[in-house]
Amino acid sequence: MQYDPIKKTFAQFIGENIFLRKIFYKILGLMFLREWNVKKELKNLFSNQSKEIEMFDAGCGFGQYSYFCLKSFSNFKIYAIDIETHHIERAKSFFSNSAHSKKISFAIEDLTQINHQSKFDFILSVDVMEHIKEDEKVFQNFYRALKPNGVLLVNTPSIYGGSDTESDTEESFISEHARNGYSTEEISNKLTSAGFIIEKIKFTYGKIGIISWRLGIKLPMLMLNQSKLFLIILPFYYLLTFWLTLILMFIDFKTQNQIGAGLIVVARKN
Repeated sequence: MQYDPIKKTFAQFIGENIFLRKIFYKILGLMFLREWNVKKELKNLFSNQSKEIEMFDAGCGFGQYSYFCLKSFSNFKIYAIDIETHHIERAKSFFSNSAHSKKISFAIEDLTQINHQSKFDFILSVDVMEHIKEDEKVFQNFYRALKPNGVLLVNTPSIYGGSDTESDTEESFISEHARNGYSTEEISNKLTSAGFIIEKIKFTYGKIGIISWRLGIKLPMLMLNQSKLFLIILPFYYLLTFWLTLILMFIDFKTQNQIGAGLIVVARKN
């Protein structure tokens, strides 16, 4: 039992409870450096846009990025999908009771099978592509789904320790990954082959960011993998490590990493 089973346990715990889900979103936004980076890119892309944006949340998971976009940008309408039924059912229930219910819809879809035609202005794919073997097919589907001049934002692990591994043969801590990560060359080539123009590609989770990930996320989850009794110890653990973790995250967030465990790519439909 590794990262994904623990994640599913948290999903079951928060369920459809509105209060717990909002608290959960805040915790994710605070403790996961990838959220800092993705939200920064979203603000860079859309803070000064007034036209309506049709967004495709491609693999919405808990729905935290859809929630962020609806709260941050008044001009967004979102179509959110996931292959996991429980994610969609719980997110649908949560959003149906929110002020944003009319601006978001949900469906269970497989990204390798979608066939949307020039429908969206923006596609968001966060920590999804590393789970899919047929990634080139998905990139082609994304290209077809975007309107002319539409934008794709991908966040995914890099080959440089992105799944917290040292090599392609080492088992990932995140066991559901189809690949440990992308090189900049691989993901650029696959996107340009699908027709995209790469506008931005950058590394996240540099050396300091990796330390913060291990301290704030990996080590606690490894403890929980050993025994649920570590839930009793966890508050004391975070009491000792919380501020150090945040400081390390902030340093990495402000650093222009020359190499890192994460990749953010912004691409536009040609």
